[in-house]
Amino acid sequence: MIEDTGLSRTRISLLYAIGTGVSALMVGVVSRMADRYGARVMAILVAFLMGVACFGMAAAVGGLQFFLAFAALRALGQGSLPINATLLTASWFVARRGRAMAIMGLGFAASNAVIPPLGRFLIEAVGWREAYIVFGLMVWVLVIPGALLLVRDSPEEVGLFPDGAPGPPENEPVPASRDRHGRDTRKVFSSPTFWLIALPLATPSLVVTAIIFHQTSIFEERGLSADVAALIFPVMAVTSAVTALIVGPLVDRHGPIRLVRFNLTMLLLALLLVQFISAAWMAVFYGLLLGMANGTWQIVNGVTWAHIYGRHGLGRIQGSAVMVGITAAAIGPLPLSFIRDQTGGYAVPLVVMGALVIAGAIAIGFARPERQGQAGRMAAAPPNAG
Repeated sequence: MIEDTGLSRTRISLLYAIGTGVSALMVGVVSRMADRYGARVMAILVAFLMGVACFGMAAAVGGLQFFLAFAALRALGQGSLPINATLLTASWFVARRGRAMAIMGLGFAASNAVIPPLGRFLIEAVGWREAYIVFGLMVWVLVIPGALLLVRDSPEEVGLFPDGAPGPPENEPVPASRDRHGRDTRKVFSSPTFWLIALPLATPSLVVTAIIFHQTSIFEERGLSADVAALIFPVMAVTSAVTALIVGPLVDRHGPIRLVRFNLTMLLLALLLVQFISAAWMAVFYGLLLGMANGTWQIVNGVTWAHIYGRHGLGRIQGSAVMVGITAAAIGPLPLSFIRDQTGGYAVPLVVMGALVIAGAIAIGFARPERQGQAGRMAAAPPNAG
């Protein structure tokens, strides 16, 4: 891209960062529209626009066009497509939601394994612009027909109940406050409960993005090569997928809050280990810890909000939480880099990251769902109750 467009690496990186910021805002809009029009409609619309964005990237020739294409790709692909998949899964499953999220998450793992090598092959075979055209067509073919023909927003639309059960869930939270149009009016950004859950769930996004972004430099400071740093990614990917499949049923049995603490504990252990890493086997063990943390996070991040707030009006709550998470991921590398420049090494910034993880684990213990109506009884129990 740099050779073809004449844009500098710094400028392309800046456009990418700004596009990530746009993504955080966009997912909030899309999730609220999903509450109003349905996640199925939004999945179709977002997939169509994602294809258009890929074609736009293929045709981009200047800085402005490049920015618009980057922003569209990040806004539509990073948050907007996944949020609709999450909302649909949360609507169709209650008692087995964790397991369903784990199976859905295999798609993310598969795409991470398949798409980058396919992109590399297409770039070498036909060029990066043509590769984007192929990807745009892939999005249209893989998402739109299935959403049109197979997807429905909830089991109730086709006379069913969540999990294939013979009746509605007994203890599902439902909004106690609605406006005259029937829309959910529960507080989000002004709710202490929201922040006591959102910030701990966003902490892994910030920390993992930061240490992965600077991983090669961290390893080099400890005498390990870039090849060893690259070895971590397949270890993480496999461990993350396996962990997610294990954690899914555990979330269904014990509730998500305990698993949030497990997620943060694994992340804290990884931060402690990377301080003393000195051999390849230690790097592999570090990758295993990060993979366990990431696999757990994938499940609890998708399940926690529906578990506490219920399926109804979930888009504005889950979307707001995703906005917080994307923002945390976008800013994560900056404080680690800044503190490293001030102190001359990674020891202090990694301690700061560890302190953030500990703070998140403490904060989640104070989170309590606000009293709200339930299909069977009032949801006054704390989230720890599972």
